[in-house]
Amino acid sequence: MNSSKPPGWQIAAVLTIGVLSVSTAAIFIRLALADSGSQGVGFSLVLAASRLTIASLCLIPAWRSFRSAQFQPSALYYSAAAGLFLAIHFACWITSLSYTSIAASTALVTTNPVWVALWSWLWFREKPSSLTLGGIAIALLGSVVVAIGDAGDGFVGSHPLLGNSLALIGSWAVSLYFLLGRSAQRRGLGISSHVVLTYTTAALVLLPLPFLFGSSYSGYPISVYGWIVLMAVFPQLIGHTSFNWAVRWVSPTLVTLTILAEPVGSSILGAIVFRENPGVVVIAGAVVIVAGVAIAALGTREA
Repeated sequence: MNSSKPPGWQIAAVLTIGVLSVSTAAIFIRLALADSGSQGVGFSLVLAASRLTIASLCLIPAWRSFRSAQFQPSALYYSAAAGLFLAIHFACWITSLSYTSIAASTALVTTNPVWVALWSWLWFREKPSSLTLGGIAIALLGSVVVAIGDAGDGFVGSHPLLGNSLALIGSWAVSLYFLLGRSAQRRGLGISSHVVLTYTTAALVLLPLPFLFGSSYSGYPISVYGWIVLMAVFPQLIGHTSFNWAVRWVSPTLVTLTILAEPVGSSILGAIVFRENPGVVVIAGAVVIVAGVAIAALGTREA
């Protein structure tokens, strides 16, 4: 396994591709919700489980990478645990989009830099620099501005309190997902082996759950299955795999700070597709997010 750190431009390029890819997730989810005429926990779990199942099937050839891989046995447990928290993340976050706006949901689910920085400090003894903490605070302030601006200018949702709470729980879960994934890779598990085990575990956890809420995987318009395939390819296979790769080489805090740009991309796409006008306040919040990420990145580099 190649253990040399890639150049900075390559890491930045992969993170950029990852952010652009995950920004489409909320759009595809909302389109699937609209075409199906369904909402709530059951159908949200159908979307989450189907997305991860398709991604796992696409990665079947990656199972061969386990034959020649050299890793600590504990790496498998970390990857499987990451899959469990990924399942929780998607179950909560996708459901949140049935009850609150795209901007509010994505702004809250991407508060993970706070939780990652805190747990990295406690778990890895990686104390963030003052500049990094300042950048986190600024970026999160921008996220709050985006959420408030969205509530004032456009679609709010049928039950924003429930939706926002689910998005926050999703943020906690995805924070643990990234940290566990980092630990798995640092114990010798390659990126292809890690993601195939993680995505498959998440899919297996989610697959039976829709039936508990009276939902099934059949009977929806063909367009719904098209949106699910796009979810599996862009946000999952390209987006999440990009972040999983990057977290092996740079601070998880920096990776999750980069993901804070997702609400910006999702809000822009939401304005185009659903005419959810982001407004001046949301645009201002986006500028604050970018500034905070840049400051935190400088602080991480100096730490």
